[in-house]
Amino acid sequence: MSESPSPWRRLRSRTGARPLPRWWPLPVCALLGTVAGGVYGLARPAEYAATSYVVVTPTGKSDPATALGFAQAYGRVATQVAVIGDAQAWAGVPADTIRRNVQTATSPDAPMIAITGTSGRPGEAADIANAVARALTVNGEHTEGSTGVRLVQFSRAAKPVDPSSAPASLTALVGGCAGGLAGGLVLLVRPKRREPAPVPAPALPAGTPYGGPR
Repeated sequence: MSESPSPWRRLRSRTGARPLPRWWPLPVCALLGTVAGGVYGLARPAEYAATSYVVVTPTGKSDPATALGFAQAYGRVATQVAVIGDAQAWAGVPADTIRRNVQTATSPDAPMIAITGTSGRPGEAADIANAVARALTVNGEHTEGSTGVRLVQFSRAAKPVDPSSAPASLTALVGGCAGGLAGGLVLLVRPKRREPAPVPAPALPAGTPYGGPR
């Protein structure tokens, strides 16, 4: 018993519409990813980042290598409760907000700590970075006698002008690449189209010419 064709195949045979190419998911997914990425970039609020720098210097006859080691240690404690608790008064924002929006980075070659504050408002981002840097230097003064190093704010964070978040054009490009990758995966897992089996020619009686009886 022969299988009846699907309604789509019957409609396509009547209208003469050509079947879609096998690779159609690739451009469709890339287009959808580009649109989604662009919309995300436009809808997401802008984010600003400001960075303040604190340098660790040896006091007296301390070894300069000691300052480098303490810079790594102070960089790790800059986001702890003791430092952030003092910084919230100078930043004018709650401690939880500072903890979520501050990051520190240190260098293995220089005794310097980079403190970066982020916020949706440029002024608040600079206030967070400067407040944490100030709180860190004050805490360093309390232990200067035992550590043999001094913390000095090397550079204050300035109010950023441009946002640090990715623009809509970049998010659209990333979305298009992700959509194209998804479309490629769809092509890999998609079952191949089965070609109809050839119908064998009817058998001819022996001695009958190839063109059939005349």
